[in-house]
Amino acid sequence: MKLQYSFRFIFYLLIIILSFSILANDNLDEKVKKLTLELRCMTCQNQSVYDSDSDYARDIKKLVEEKFDQGLSEKEIKIFLTERYGEYILFKPYFNAKNLLLWLFPFILLIFSIVFFVRNLKKN
Repeated sequence: MKLQYSFRFIFYLLIIILSFSILANDNLDEKVKKLTLELRCMTCQNQSVYDSDSDYARDIKKLVEEKFDQGLSEKEIKIFLTERYGEYILFKPYFNAKNLLLWLFPFILLIFSIVFFVRNLKKN
């Protein structure tokens, strides 16, 4: 009886291990897709690397896949690519002191618009 349970346990364990290996390959493809959708193709106009068919885009896709295989995280790959190609490669720029005005400008504009609107309401 105990032998039967141990065989079941080993069988289920093998199934879990095989499913994780299959999911790992799908997971890598999803990671590459997610990251390359956030990267701008430098040869195409405002098209993501994932959507582009240019040679540059194919090279970047291969590079991203290699970097994931090497164990780098998404953030580390982005840092590597921005050091190599500049921050223009990112559709969503970093939130840092250099880009602070870029990120805060819509909120500043909204606040000024609300203040202007409230002042005009009070005058009337």
